[in-house]
Amino acid sequence: SMLLRLSVPGTDEHGGPKPEPTYGGQLNPLGILGVPGEGDPRVVTTLIAGEYDDGTSYELSSPRYEMRELAYGDLAADTMVSPRTAPQMIGLGLLQAIDEAELLAHADADDADGDGISGRPNRVWDVASESVMLGRFGWKANQPRLEQQNSGAFNGDIGITSTLFPAENCTAAQPECQDALNGGAPEIDVKHVSQVDYYSKYLAVPARRDYAKPEVKRGEALFADLGCASCHVTTFKTGMLDETPELSLQTIHPYTDLRLHDMVDDLADNRPDFEADGNEWRTPPLWGIGLFQDVNDHTRYLHDGRARNLEEAVLWHGGEAKSSASAFRALAADERAAL
Repeated sequence: SMLLRLSVPGTDEHGGPKPEPTYGGQLNPLGILGVPGEGDPRVVTTLIAGEYDDGTSYELSSPRYEMRELAYGDLAADTMVSPRTAPQMIGLGLLQAIDEAELLAHADADDADGDGISGRPNRVWDVASESVMLGRFGWKANQPRLEQQNSGAFNGDIGITSTLFPAENCTAAQPECQDALNGGAPEIDVKHVSQVDYYSKYLAVPARRDYAKPEVKRGEALFADLGCASCHVTTFKTGMLDETPELSLQTIHPYTDLRLHDMVDDLADNRPDFEADGNEWRTPPLWGIGLFQDVNDHTRYLHDGRARNLEEAVLWHGGEAKSSASAFRALAADERAAL
């Protein structure tokens, strides 16, 4: 499950990405009766050979993207394209319930402590309150609340308008889309949006498994020793929220700091998103990742799915995580497996 974000240099009226003028904020390859899909996206990969310090070889898969059979002509010459795989859905209400002050306590934009980690928050536009808020969700922490993320997905992914996003997902260059029948204004009512929000807020994190096994304990120790927990922060406590007492004052272990980190050029999409630059990505939560294949029927990791397993996901880490990735490459084979 993947989409391609599109934008051109500059920002929209709220400081976010400026949509590509013909195709909008993302490429929609599918259409409805009488409305053509916008184009045919393809992923083309190149294999890159590498070697661990012990001489064991590996290969990494490096992707590039093509958009063929574009229905409304060429993209703008300066279009920026960012692939995004679907993130995990578990525990999102708990992440939303962490106090902003606690998240900001982990921020260190200027690396004042000298540990090489300079994660910083993203500040984004909240549609409902018409104000700037802390970003928490999405690969660039570009969404402040689940309600906005869900309504944005209804509109951007499948063209369903809502109270938050009442405009049809059509540009002026797409007459068939502009003239198509719609399902009312808005097309999804507040009740149904609220039900989806409720589901996404309370979808539970699975219980930890096999935690007493010696190999798991060894891997946990290596995770700390290599500095992985500097960004994949293990523990938070949620705040007190009157409207969601079930999510309040919970000690959680999401393995994320919800901050932006510079991963340098190898993983860059070169596309700014509010305060996030083209090299920065939010630390993805790791909880539940052992069941990732059961849920998704694949093991494609990172923002663009280039990593075909967890080992490759670690090897792609650069920038602020370069020292941890280098330490991983220096481990013995049994240590890598334990981690």
